Amino acid sequence: MDIGTQSEIILREVGYETWPWTGTSPPVICFESATVIGFVHVFGTARELLDTWEAAQQRVLARHAPALRAAGTKAWNVYSVFLTSEFAQSLQRQVEKLEENFALTRKIARTAIQTTEDLTNVLMPLGPIKARPLLEHTDIADRLRVRAKDIPVEALTAFLANQRPEDVAEILGSPA
Repeated sequence: MDIGTQSEIILREVGYETWPWTGTSPPVICFESATVIGFVHVFGTARELLDTWEAAQQRVLARHAPALRAAGTKAWNVYSVFLTSEFAQSLQRQVEKLEENFALTRKIARTAIQTTEDLTNVLMPLGPIKARPLLEHTDIADRLRVRAKDIPVEALTAFLANQRPEDVAEILGSPA
């Protein structure tokens, strides 16, 4: 999998503009939205990532400094994403610990990016908030009865029985 190209696809799908900056090899994927700016760096190995991430970050920030200065409040939301496909279990914790470094940019750092799903999960903090309700194994009527304790039982029963909304409203409006 080409991590750079796939990163562009995923980031575009969640609303970012993306473009490669070819001032370095491999190219850095730049991304920007109305509120966030960022750079995806791809490394060949976890050791290379650990040894060169600071220089890579500095190089990109220096190159884009005029644009970042002009970005106003958006400049407070600059991300550096450091990724490698190498699975290096002994270095994994060190790489992830980079995220605790808040100097200059917010950071996302991961090893073992092998699949699109891996990359999607890594880039998830940059996307919109998603919540998947787990309703598959529950009865909606039972869930509603549990949560709607303040609604009169007659009104809830009428609602669940698909009575006309006017009838449910009349029950709700009648004195208890």
